[in-house]
Amino acid sequence: MSLFFPSLPFWSWIGLFSSAYFIGMAKGGIKGTALLAIPIMAIIFGGKVSSGIVLPMLLFADLFAVRHYKGHTEWKTLWKLLPMALLGIILGHYLGMYVSDAIFKLWMAGIVFGSLTLMLLQNNGLVNEKMVSHPIFASIIGLLGGFSTMIGNAAGPIMSVYLLGLKLPKLLFLGTGAWFYLTVNIMKLPFHIFSWKTINAESLILNILGIPFLVFGFFSGTWIVHHLEEKTFRKLVIWMTLLAAARLLFDVWF
Repeated sequence: MSLFFPSLPFWSWIGLFSSAYFIGMAKGGIKGTALLAIPIMAIIFGGKVSSGIVLPMLLFADLFAVRHYKGHTEWKTLWKLLPMALLGIILGHYLGMYVSDAIFKLWMAGIVFGSLTLMLLQNNGLVNEKMVSHPIFASIIGLLGGFSTMIGNAAGPIMSVYLLGLKLPKLLFLGTGAWFYLTVNIMKLPFHIFSWKTINAESLILNILGIPFLVFGFFSGTWIVHHLEEKTFRKLVIWMTLLAAARLLFDVWF
């Protein structure tokens, strides 16, 4: 993979830095903003390549999140999810090896739209606590979370639906999610480096350039969590993500 990043057009740099900012915001506590980064990066770099560029930024932000929300983790919930999440990652890895980039982008768009649907169902109270607490539901969430994070780094909304359904307090919700994302993102690293080869020295330089925007986004997210109402912002994120995913589908079909 050669990104030849000095030749990237100006709008691509804007997309890269904006995506880093959105990822930082998501890890700071404004769940859903990372979905904005997925179609933007896929449009600029391609589906599979973009998933490798985004992963180190996610890991860097995960470390911030784990540190910031330390002491707020429900470990028994994590252990229910992680085995099936690993299976989902392996499934996503092998399927991703044999499809074209157009199909990969189509999967990413589908995951984004599916995630938005889950968020809307959760917002309207159609995913209840009894359903979420069932062990089979936890296994399904783990599998879907692992698959979606391998294909499009898009496990956030799926996990949000599950953790919100358990009615965890805000800080416990954020801390448990932070550890889940850090763990599954570490699991994905070997596949991206040695099999898909989507992480290399050139992509890491792009990650380094995006770090200031990511850090700014993280602290913006933590500020919003503590000072502003999230409901209005969440609606804005849903609409912005819907438009970005629609643009990704346009890129695939036309």
